[in-house]
Amino acid sequence: MSIPDAQETARPTPTAATADDAAAIGRTLALAFDDDPMMRWFFPDEAAREAGLGRYFATLLTRQYVRHGLCEHTSAAASFWVPPGAQDKALPDAETLAELSEILGDRASLYRESVAAAAEHGPEEPHWYLAVLGADPAVQGQGHGSALLRSGLARADEASLPVYLESSKPANLPVYEHFGFTVLGEARLPDGGPTLWPMRRAPRPRTDT
Repeated sequence: MSIPDAQETARPTPTAATADDAAAIGRTLALAFDDDPMMRWFFPDEAAREAGLGRYFATLLTRQYVRHGLCEHTSAAASFWVPPGAQDKALPDAETLAELSEILGDRASLYRESVAAAAEHGPEEPHWYLAVLGADPAVQGQGHGSALLRSGLARADEASLPVYLESSKPANLPVYEHFGFTVLGEARLPDGGPTLWPMRRAPRPRTDT
């Protein structure tokens, strides 16, 4: 998961994303996740990484999260959320996995194993799940990631529900802690994969987001 902006000036306004936004959001998230350890593990070829990541995120949006979750974006960032009651849709279904396997090539089996391993650490309590959050590094510090994060946190707070995520970059941990998340532990992905840090944020009064 890419890092949100901790500092911002004029706050961008999140808007709902649709399947028509898939290509643009794919490009944005490809830039956001270019240095992410997990995405680099799934897409080790630097020359092909940006194109692969763009297709990967566009596929997740159109086939999964826009159907079963809440997708928002600004001009330079995007977020995919899964609401309570749809947690069984947080994992890619068989058709989505088939399409992702074509994109991932010989890393497809590692991806499937990693998705299953990460899911084992998910909470059983009702919660909002932040699956993806990323901003174009060119707008770092301009509030795009923070605006999207606050938008989702506000929904969770209104329902008095916690939020769960897995961070794949250690540099992200203090930023998410700034927004009230607590690290629950570490999860090492199989076959020598990178580490994930499951994080949970307890619900807050609406005015605290």
